[in-house]
Amino acid sequence: MAPVELALLTYDYVEDMAERRAPHREGHLALIDSFADAGRLFLAGATGSPASGGSLVFADRDAAEEFVAADPYGAAGLVTAHTIEPYMVVAGAPVPGLDKPRAQPVSRSGTSSSG
Repeated sequence: MAPVELALLTYDYVEDMAERRAPHREGHLALIDSFADAGRLFLAGATGSPASGGSLVFADRDAAEEFVAADPYGAAGLVTAHTIEPYMVVAGAPVPGLDKPRAQPVSRSGTSSSG
């Protein structure tokens, strides 16, 4: 498998996330489903037990940034910090859709080549 550059979004959550997320969880999961259905999100899950953060793997940085802007968890103040970094996949199962050309290639710096 040739290396493939994706985008890794990591979230840090508020300490009492388990108690505070319920009113926003359905919207958060619906957003995850919409990005996954569109082929823009490949993996998503919470980290820690109880959840202290989340990690999501997107097709590109633009998708990750759009997700952050639309996520009910962020709007509700449940995300205390987030990062978006290049994620170089060098091994593992092929990700559906990655054999198709990208509309906006991602540069080595993690930003789109169009700006």
